[in-house]
Amino acid sequence: PDLSFAWIFNEYPSFVQEDSRRFVSQETGHLYIAKVEPSDVGNYSCVVTSPASPGPVLGSPTPLVLRTDGVMGEYEPKIEVQFPETLPAAKGSTVKLECFALGK
Repeated sequence: PDLSFAWIFNEYPSFVQEDSRRFVSQETGHLYIAKVEPSDVGNYSCVVTSPASPGPVLGSPTPLVLRTDGVMGEYEPKIEVQFPETLPAAKGSTVKLECFALGK
């Protein structure tokens, strides 16, 4: 519990800023980028922080490269939904549900 996820683009301290195209799931730690652009090409490293850890933990860099053949690979059009059957919530609390559309 209480894990926090962020992503570094190329080098520390260049953190990925969430905007209308980029989203970091605080549930899974995944980085989602909609409509990849040439400026997105580079190395991405996940950073996990926790109150139980003495400092942030940095993952290995993962390169993002643009394909020129137009093939989407494993990301055929689909809706990603991983909601539990029930979601208990206290009255007045904030609940965040994540749903993603993948594909061309």
